[in-house]
Amino acid sequence: MSAQNILKDQREQIDLIDRQILDLLQKRKEVVQDVLKRKVEKQLPVFVAQREQEKTASFRDMAKMRGLDPEWAEDFLRMVMAASRAAQSADTFPRSTPEPRHILYIGGEGGMGRLYRKFTENSGHQAYNIDKGNWYQLEEMAQKVDLVIVTVPINVTVDVIRRLAPKLKPETILADFTSNKSEPLEVMMEAHPGPVVGLHPMHGPDVPNLSKQLMVVCAGRDSEKAAWFSDQCKLWGMRVIEADPAKHDHVMHLVQGLRHFVALLHGSFMKEYDLNPSEILEYSSPIYRAELMMTGRIFAQDAELYADIVFANKERRDLLLSFFNHQKALMEMVEKDDKKAFIREFEAVTDFFGKFASQALVESGYLINRLADRFS
Repeated sequence: MSAQNILKDQREQIDLIDRQILDLLQKRKEVVQDVLKRKVEKQLPVFVAQREQEKTASFRDMAKMRGLDPEWAEDFLRMVMAASRAAQSADTFPRSTPEPRHILYIGGEGGMGRLYRKFTENSGHQAYNIDKGNWYQLEEMAQKVDLVIVTVPINVTVDVIRRLAPKLKPETILADFTSNKSEPLEVMMEAHPGPVVGLHPMHGPDVPNLSKQLMVVCAGRDSEKAAWFSDQCKLWGMRVIEADPAKHDHVMHLVQGLRHFVALLHGSFMKEYDLNPSEILEYSSPIYRAELMMTGRIFAQDAELYADIVFANKERRDLLLSFFNHQKALMEMVEKDDKKAFIREFEAVTDFFGKFASQALVESGYLINRLADRFS
């Protein structure tokens, strides 16, 4: 008897169970839609961290009782919950204010502008858009909006703010989505007498929903008047944190400027030595595959956007120059074949990273294993 016939009954049982799982997931989706309706009615947020943590812990315990791997069970549950949040994000949202607010997005046809306009409208607020093609409508729109958010490329943000501000009513809240915060905040407070707040959505325009995304808020002038927008972000499921503008920018120099330039260095070296990424992938370990994908991701996007990020200001460029000088010092190890110096520097960095290195080992291991399982 062939293996196919020997396993026929068991495979049919597995197929039946798989269909039952899908039927239950469909039923769960229907309940989620009812939950969404009630959340909108009661003005409740899409994502509640405590509820998810409690649910995950309970699910792990139930998995253990059934002899199942709790790590696998948590992964499964989180995928199901992520799908539920995505389904909720495709529909209406609760509103953070009793009456709709009027929000104008300058650069609203760009990726971030379109994304937030959609969520604004799905929450019952009124969204407006100004771009190059309809700038002539600004003066009329400015008279009826409560909040103006500038979401244009970094290199034109300051000029746009100065051109925009004189058209606004004194009570209108002026904000921006730029990844730099100190200079835009200073310019907004100089050009506009009313409330000012700096906002930095820490994600790109291609996210399927805003749940669990991070919004950084930097105080400007009378920023508490924009608290309703922070509350709206929370109702969208976002995490909201307040930050000092200078500290925010200092961190962003590393997170954005240096990281993206290192990606250019990596990709440029591969190009110079004709190291085709598709060929390298065939010989890559899971961890290098992850690194290569993160590098390749950047080159699938707009060059001018990344140039604006890397060359955003003098402080960021100075950091890059310091990085190159530090790199020269490390190059001496290679030139002198100094393995002991390499080990000393490696161990010094290990001490600097401390407990974070262990955390990174766990989290990166998770990413690598999932990536290998899904795409290998």
